[in-house]
Amino acid sequence: MPRIALATYDPGTAPSKDPDLAGLVAELRAAGADAEARFWDDPDADWAGYDLVLIRSTWDYTWRPAEFLAWVDRVDALTLLLNPADVVHWNADKHYLGELASAGVPTVPTHYLPPGAEPDLPTGHEYVIKPASGAGARYAARYTPEERESAVRQLAHMHAEGLTAMVQPYMRAVDQHGERALHFFGGRLLHASRKGAVLVSGTPFDAAKTAHPKLEKWQPTAAELDVAERALAAVPGGAERLLYGRVDLIDGEDGQPCVLELELIEPHLFLDLHPESRPRIARLIIEAAQGS
Repeated sequence: MPRIALATYDPGTAPSKDPDLAGLVAELRAAGADAEARFWDDPDADWAGYDLVLIRSTWDYTWRPAEFLAWVDRVDALTLLLNPADVVHWNADKHYLGELASAGVPTVPTHYLPPGAEPDLPTGHEYVIKPASGAGARYAARYTPEERESAVRQLAHMHAEGLTAMVQPYMRAVDQHGERALHFFGGRLLHASRKGAVLVSGTPFDAAKTAHPKLEKWQPTAAELDVAERALAAVPGGAERLLYGRVDLIDGEDGQPCVLELELIEPHLFLDLHPESRPRIARLIIEAAQGS
């Protein structure tokens, strides 16, 4: 019986924001695994005692990335960690978008402004500013060229916190066609979802946002599947090293899908929307643990 830990975050006195965690633990146990959820920063956790530590919903890691990545390296040295530590390091910084673009994968055009950089912002179109290490639309906002003063204030705030900012054109097609999330598990498409636009014009960068508005099931097109598979194949070491991955797509100015983000650390699986995927996920997790 494989011992499996699902690494999550500590919500304190509030309910967990991961609606899939309890059901996935139950599914793993029903399939014959000794499975439990553990807080990733639990000092008493014996990570070496598990056959597999699966990163699931460590959703506070972007607030303390150095601590999280040190934990990733420590656990990776003790047991099987999925996804692997080097993939987690690579995916934790969205400079990977530039690497995907260099590999010929269609991506949202992105330039980066590290602390100390001049506020080089677009003057002819609407754009988005967000951190190069972030999740859940934290510190993300959209601006028109006329809102430069507000955008510069956001940059100053982020730079004061040591954050590198990403600047991307706002792809207006998202207002009509939404954002598509293609989930892969065990090297194959698991399911896909579509959500509405997250960033509402005029919303302050530090305001709370709904990360997955108007979520619905989606049947991906051939073009979307092609871009998603090309993105995963461009991951250092190849897609075969990944147990799971989510590719977030948006339509570019040419109407074709391009990568907005590649989620290889702790993607929300949306199992409340796709409960039929739970048994397959449990089987693949157990197979990975047994293979260790």
